[in-house]
Amino acid sequence: MESFRFVDRTGAVTKPPRLIPPVVIKKKDIDAEIERLANLPPPLNGRRESRVAHPQTGIGDGLAYTIAVSICVLKPGESTQPVRHNASLVDFCIRGGGHTEINGERIGYQHYDVWTTPPWSVYQHFNDTNELQVRLSYSNAPLLEKLNVYILDENPEVTSTIEQARVEEATDPAKVSPFGTFPLNENGAFLMPYEKLINPDHIEVKPLHWPWEKVRAELDKLRDLGKSYVGRRLYLMYDPATGRTNGTTHTFFATITIRPKNIVDRPHRHVSAAVNYYFHGRGYSTVEGKRYEWEAGDLMLSAPGWAVHNHASKDEDVYELTIQDQPMHLALGSLLWHEDLQGEPKLLGLSSGFSTNRDVAKAGSNK
Repeated sequence: MESFRFVDRTGAVTKPPRLIPPVVIKKKDIDAEIERLANLPPPLNGRRESRVAHPQTGIGDGLAYTIAVSICVLKPGESTQPVRHNASLVDFCIRGGGHTEINGERIGYQHYDVWTTPPWSVYQHFNDTNELQVRLSYSNAPLLEKLNVYILDENPEVTSTIEQARVEEATDPAKVSPFGTFPLNENGAFLMPYEKLINPDHIEVKPLHWPWEKVRAELDKLRDLGKSYVGRRLYLMYDPATGRTNGTTHTFFATITIRPKNIVDRPHRHVSAAVNYYFHGRGYSTVEGKRYEWEAGDLMLSAPGWAVHNHASKDEDVYELTIQDQPMHLALGSLLWHEDLQGEPKLLGLSSGFSTNRDVAKAGSNK
């Protein structure tokens, strides 16, 4: 077996991206899978789950190349065994409720709540209600699996002191490296010593929780923006630890959108991929010229990377959760975004972005 090969690309012309098609997973199919999982004998680790996979995303069984979506089910009184891994999670409760414990911290959740689990955190889920608990769990594991570096620990030590000790060590002045980073020239190039390379600045990433009741109260205020508004009526569930990458985690953002009835977005595209879960209303998406119908309870790979797309509501308001891998692309410096297809795409984060007419639309809606 050869250990390497040379691939001659002299004068090669790069082919355009191969766009995978969108896919809509209907509520009836999701409900049938939930019922199947609920009827299984309880597994030893307690995790009744099924990954919703797009056949063209390759290793990792993602719905998009970097986004896994798992349907997770717990019966009343059941719980999962503690686990940790180097993937990050965004969870969305679509039925019932319960609580999760993450590094010893308890988060109680209800219908349509969103919360995060940071990487390498010990966590387990509990259903302490009388109803079936169903969660959609979004993970960046497919990306790590493609890189062959997804690490799973099925028997972690259950203690909240592990992370605390790490924080204390990182902030102990006696343990700060005396070998500094210094400029090499006046053009902004620096040199960093090995001691700093293997002990980067510590950023605390905490589990965060966005209760639906509070999110909805803010979201519904966006309904008043008039039809002339050219933006999207949504809020990002933001973790300040992600900084300029505008993330819910360092890989994903999670937004919840209200789409008033009979609203049609203008077509656009971006290299980040988006997965939508529609939990109220109905409408359609047009992706690369093809129309896809959806309704409440449907899950959709709604925007494969760099596919031209737009969404529209029908005769009632739509609420939807969107998971998109935009923060990862912002960190990579690869986030091309084409908001106006008649204009030029922009590299967001490394150039100025786009604006909306919110002030004008708000003023118009008050008349």
